[in-house]
Amino acid sequence: MKNARLYALTILTGLLAAGCAGPKVTYVEPDSSRLVTTVEGINIQDFAQAADAMTASLIDNLINPGRLKSSVPGEPALLAISRIVNNTSEQIDTDLLVKKIRVALLRTGKVQTSTTIAFGGAEDPLVKELGGPPRRMPDYTLSGKIIEVRARAGKVRQTSYVFQLSLSNMDGIAVWEDERTIVKQGTRPSVGF
Repeated sequence: MKNARLYALTILTGLLAAGCAGPKVTYVEPDSSRLVTTVEGINIQDFAQAADAMTASLIDNLINPGRLKSSVPGEPALLAISRIVNNTSEQIDTDLLVKKIRVALLRTGKVQTSTTIAFGGAEDPLVKELGGPPRRMPDYTLSGKIIEVRARAGKVRQTSYVFQLSLSNMDGIAVWEDERTIVKQGTRPSVGF
């Protein structure tokens, strides 16, 4: 009896220790093939893939050929961020797409982004408050939409995310537009837990 209690206590202690140990966590690079991918939602790599492709398109089609013009000679073009509509079933932060594009454009030296003129209010309200009215109006605005389309055939589920962006001049004319679609498929197990 004493041995049975000692055996049960040893097993219980082992199970508790294993349960309290927690999951093993490792860091992975943001562009690694080991990132978690789900059909149910937009993953960080989806935002990165869309932003990288659209930035390359903008640079190749407008910036490198010198078609992105500034209203102030000798100064980079000034970009303001307009509305990016989230037409998905998820609550997402569109800055996961827009900020990556802004950083890449700023690094070209040909574009600056306003942090005080933006749809929905200033990104940096302190600068706006301290600086007063804007000293310069933007040359361009960036607007867009993220659309989700779901489909199912038997056990196969598919989710498509369509990223659409438009760059407009201050006359309201689109000078660049792009659309990138990311499609993900997965199967649902026939027996769930």
